[in-house]
Amino acid sequence: MSWLAVHLISAFLLPPLDLIILGGIGILFLGSRPRLGKRLIALSFFLLYLISTPYFSNRAMATFEGPYVPPSGDADVIVVLGGGSYLHAPEYGENTIGRQTLERARYAARLYRKTGKPILVTGGAPLGNADSEAAQMKDALENDFHVPVKWSETASRNTEENASMSAIMLGKRRRIYLVTHAWHRPRAELIFRHAGFQVIPASTGFTIPGRPNILSFLPSAGSLATSALLMHEIIGVIWFELKSTLSKSGDKS
Repeated sequence: MSWLAVHLISAFLLPPLDLIILGGIGILFLGSRPRLGKRLIALSFFLLYLISTPYFSNRAMATFEGPYVPPSGDADVIVVLGGGSYLHAPEYGENTIGRQTLERARYAARLYRKTGKPILVTGGAPLGNADSEAAQMKDALENDFHVPVKWSETASRNTEENASMSAIMLGKRRRIYLVTHAWHRPRAELIFRHAGFQVIPASTGFTIPGRPNILSFLPSAGSLATSALLMHEIIGVIWFELKSTLSKSGDKS
């Protein structure tokens, strides 16, 4: 399935579009089944409010991420997953790593200085850019953080390809520190383990819910985005598990 198709399907499954569709269905039912129509409209508004509140979104995301656990044990390689680009950055005069990729690169640099393990960066150019996320990470790590990068995997378009192409590049080196965001860790760890890696999670960017106050219950665009990201990751985990199960069933038949 193409990158564009995946993101198009995701748009229909994730808020706010899925809730807009739910409300639209309710409006269509107002004429023939008014009670059902009103309930669907009310449900869509309630869910939109709930997932847009910091109180709900931050706690739900923190629960999904799990608590911080320092990377323990010895690995062969530090694998850093790309997380988006900052395109046509005027202050740099070129494409460079985006905010999320920068956070991952910063933590990878710290982990390198602590362990001395070689680094592999992985991430292609799914939007057809001239340079890959891996190339941008390599540039930032070596020139901004003064940390060497041994391998650059530049062709992958998603996390599954990150794993499969990194496996080819690393050969027998299968015990890795996996650097990604805490919200991405459950799906990324699942995928990399399925690809044959022994994964030591090295997560960054944890969600830390603050003490609740009146603002915690006021809707915000940022909280809606957090909830949408959470649902994207949950759907991604379920979809990968389903594909793996179907693949195993097909192999046995």
